[in-house]
Amino acid sequence: MIKIHTLSGYEEVGKNMTAVEYNGEVVIIDMGIRLDRVLIHEDVSIQHFPTKELQKLGAIPDDRSIRDKKVVAIAFSHGHLDHIGAVAKLAPHYPDVPIYGTPYTIKLAKSEVKSEQYFEVKNPMYETHYGEIVQVSENLAIEFVQITHSIPQSSMVVVHTPEGAVVYACDYKFDNNNPLGERPDYKRLKELGKEGVKVLIPESTRVAQPTKTPSEAVAKMLIEDFFLYEGMEENGLITTTFASHIARLQELIEVSNAMGRQAVLIGRSLAKYTGIAKQLGLIKMKGSRVLRSPNAIKKVLKEVSGARENYLLIVTGHQGEPGAVLTRMANGELYDIGRDDTVVFSAGVIPNPLNVAQRYALETKLKMKGVRMIKDLHVSGHASREDHRYLVRILNPENIIPAHGDFRMLTHYAELAEEEGYLIGRDVFVSRNGYSVEIG
Repeated sequence: MIKIHTLSGYEEVGKNMTAVEYNGEVVIIDMGIRLDRVLIHEDVSIQHFPTKELQKLGAIPDDRSIRDKKVVAIAFSHGHLDHIGAVAKLAPHYPDVPIYGTPYTIKLAKSEVKSEQYFEVKNPMYETHYGEIVQVSENLAIEFVQITHSIPQSSMVVVHTPEGAVVYACDYKFDNNNPLGERPDYKRLKELGKEGVKVLIPESTRVAQPTKTPSEAVAKMLIEDFFLYEGMEENGLITTTFASHIARLQELIEVSNAMGRQAVLIGRSLAKYTGIAKQLGLIKMKGSRVLRSPNAIKKVLKEVSGARENYLLIVTGHQGEPGAVLTRMANGELYDIGRDDTVVFSAGVIPNPLNVAQRYALETKLKMKGVRMIKDLHVSGHASREDHRYLVRILNPENIIPAHGDFRMLTHYAELAEEEGYLIGRDVFVSRNGYSVEIG
């Protein structure tokens, strides 16, 4: 019997953690954080927070129900903080259990561990490549299947058991024209469907959207269409996007070069994600500058403010997060932002009430300063309804447990599954944080 422990990410968008158990052995998939619960963002570390305080705030998963079980491996699907951000807090509960992920993901996980103040993380971390099947016990093996998302080297994690495969598909979309050259591994997904998928655990964040999520190539066209048109005579240009969205940052650097401007990336998280991406050859930073330290930021922004037409500033703060660079600018710090500036949001608002409120407050402050705002030069990294329908059809799973969403999102996925011939309670299971689903 396979047991799926739906530890976290089944009542919210964030802090994802799932455990797959077979014959007493467990593979943990993801250890994420929920950023809005501690009012932090990509530019801030949680490593100075005690674990108990984070759990009390609901910021990291509660894994107590599996701590006494025989955990044989930890697998990370990709490098976003809502999937790896709690590694330094939770991995020490499973000493010496190996952690697996793609090279970019593992390097990001190591950077999280490096700044931890309370625990020494002794778990060995292994960079795993697409196509490898890693035997983690006599009965269990894990595999990383290439998929596309809004961060490089994302995967669907497959746990192979004697009763069939468990496919964890959080997060993904089917992008056939990704500017980084990444492509979903359709061949392997179809093979898995023929071999037999016992359980599919898919994200449900955008399943209510009746479309197929557009390619990142569409976002690239939106960016080029705005920045490179003949009438573009703006003075100060400031743009903000996810620090981990390497493809988008590459597009912004390229468009900046095409305009004859220098791209200046400002913020610790931008430095972290692009630094590791550059090390792995995933991004070309030609012509750009990256600023990390407060002194360098102040010095360069003073230089930029006198010649705004020569630069494209790429900053953190697209969700209106307190302490992020754009928020500080709107508050009158760092840079005299005003009528001479255009702010471009190349990111959507993360769908929870706090983010919506913070973004509204940011936009209101920018309007009061006379800033011109351009929104929605963006496409999502998450699968929409038709992406999900296609995945269900090619994998043909026996059972489905939707994840990565609130109750409304999970039930939307269940509705889609019923359209495809499944039935809630029979082979589609809507679970909650801290529960388990037994698959006979």
